[in-house]
Amino acid sequence: MTQTAPHPVQQRYADPDAAVPAQWNSVLQVLHEHKSVRRYLPDPVEPETIRLLVSAAQSAPTSSNLQAWSVIEVRDPARRARLAAVAGGQAHIEQAPVLLVWTADFARLRQLADDHHAPLDGADYLESSYVGVVDAALAAQNAVIAAESLGLGTVYIGALRNDPERVAAELNLPAHVFPIFGLVVGHPDPTEGTRVKPRLPQAAVLHQETYDLPRQRGPVADYEQRIGAVYGDQGLPFSWTERVLARLGSEASLNGRHRLRESLAAMGFRLR
Repeated sequence: MTQTAPHPVQQRYADPDAAVPAQWNSVLQVLHEHKSVRRYLPDPVEPETIRLLVSAAQSAPTSSNLQAWSVIEVRDPARRARLAAVAGGQAHIEQAPVLLVWTADFARLRQLADDHHAPLDGADYLESSYVGVVDAALAAQNAVIAAESLGLGTVYIGALRNDPERVAAELNLPAHVFPIFGLVVGHPDPTEGTRVKPRLPQAAVLHQETYDLPRQRGPVADYEQRIGAVYGDQGLPFSWTERVLARLGSEASLNGRHRLRESLAAMGFRLR
C-alpha cells in the first residue's frame, strides 16, 4: 500500500496530525517547502535571474518608501573565498556561483540630502537604522521566495557580521552602509538530502489578544522531541534547547558579533 506523503504544513511542524488547510496554492507550497541549502552544483546562475530576484526584492514593503537598502552581487571566486573566511569558512559560499550581500544603506539618502543642501539629522537615530535593517530583511526574503519558486536554493549567511569592517573593506562600502547578511544562491545538489526543518508549534508563537509566556513550556517541550526525532532520523545528535543555550550563552558564542554596536558606529551609524 502506497503511503501518502505528509502535507507541507504537517512537514513544517513534523506533526502528522496537523490539520490540512482548506486553502492552498503554489505560493503557499513554495513558502512551506523552504529549506536552507548548503551544497550546490557548479551550474551558473544567469545575471538576468539575479535581476529578477532583485526586482522581487524591490517589490517588498519598505518603510515610508525610503528603500534604505542595497545589495552587492559577488561572483568573483577569490572575493567569495575571502568572505567565506569571515564567515568561519562556510564552504557553500565558495561552492555556489553567487553571494548576495544585503546592506542597510543610508549613503544614498545622505548623498541626496547633500545634493539638495538639506539636513538629514533623523538618519542618526536608532529608529532609522532599524528601518534599514528591516527593509533589507524584507527585501532579501522576497528574493529567497522568488529563487525557490525558480528551483534555486539559498542559505542566509549571518556570519558576515563576525567582522563587518572586513566585509565593508572587501566590498568598498562607503560610510553609512552596513552589511546585514549574505545570501548564497545556486542550484541545489540533489544528493544533499536535507529535509524541511520543523518549527515551533503555533501554540508557542501565536498569542490571542495578550502574550502568554507560561503556556509556552508545553509546546516548547513537545518541539524538542519532534525536532530531535527528525535529526535522529538523519543520524545527527541534536537538541534544540542545547543549541539555543549554546548560541546565546556567552559573549564568545557570538563569534565577534558582540562588537556590533561599535562596528555600526565606526561605519557611520550613530544610533542616538
